[in-house]
Amino acid sequence: MTKGAVPYISVALATKNRVALLSETLFALMEQGWPRDRFEIVVADNGSTDATRSVVERAARIGLPRICYRYVPEAGKSRALNVALNVCLGTYIALTDDDVTPDPDWLEQLAASFEANDADFVAGRILPRWESEPPSWLSPRMYGVLAVPDNGSEPATLDGSGTTGIMPIGANMAIRHAALTRVGGFREDLGKLEGTLRTGEDHEFYLRLVAAGFRGVYEPKAVVHHFVPAARLTREYFRRWLYQNGRDVCRLEASYRQSAPRLLGVPRYLWRESAQAAASACRATVVGPRADRAAAALRVLWFGGYVREAWFGEHA
Repeated sequence: MTKGAVPYISVALATKNRVALLSETLFALMEQGWPRDRFEIVVADNGSTDATRSVVERAARIGLPRICYRYVPEAGKSRALNVALNVCLGTYIALTDDDVTPDPDWLEQLAASFEANDADFVAGRILPRWESEPPSWLSPRMYGVLAVPDNGSEPATLDGSGTTGIMPIGANMAIRHAALTRVGGFREDLGKLEGTLRTGEDHEFYLRLVAAGFRGVYEPKAVVHHFVPAARLTREYFRRWLYQNGRDVCRLEASYRQSAPRLLGVPRYLWRESAQAAASACRATVVGPRADRAAAALRVLWFGGYVREAWFGEHA
């Protein structure tokens, strides 16, 4: 890119049957302060049966920014998102979701972070937009389950070491087109699939970026607000999600972290962490806050999913 030139940015997202939320997302994107002739929006419709197509096409008729619509009937968010990525034209590709509203300077902050840090990928800050007040048992430590992990106001380097506890997720991240071309898109056997709580596509994508030698940063000034429906603020949802995520992470770590010392097929550090979580849950039952008790118990449940996958794999 020529020094001083304004980079062209692609915004890619997948959607299905959430036309009201998608309309809010499109409006927020079209109100970006970034020059309208220097970015595009690519929407992959994963088999919607509502008015999604007409809403996107109506927005596209405004002119700028360019809006590209692709219909992807095959089930799977990762599959739809890969279709979107394949038609993106930008030097940078920003990823978000159909229930996210970015701040007006979102693209500006992402682009500035790429340039200031010479980064290959950037993760932004995600704040919750609650449909209803979160329950008292829900600790902010568990917000990652809801894809609203607030990673704070300080920038950080992302190198896969895990020291920051920050992992880029598709609600707010961006990548250089050249890096995407090298590592490829999202694994289509992972990610959201209707009727399941399948996860892991963001985690695997991050691990692949780091394994390829790419360098990332966390940019807290690049802010989006992620809608959290009331239906997800239940213990049952958290239990199901964390158990499934434990299984998904086990499969990923088997591929990317072979060197970790193991006990009974499970990394030793996870046995320690699970024992600590179980002890914390017991203590919190007697003297601790409800949120601490719930967080510790749910961490043990996540570990149960990990162990089951490690021991039984696809037969679990």
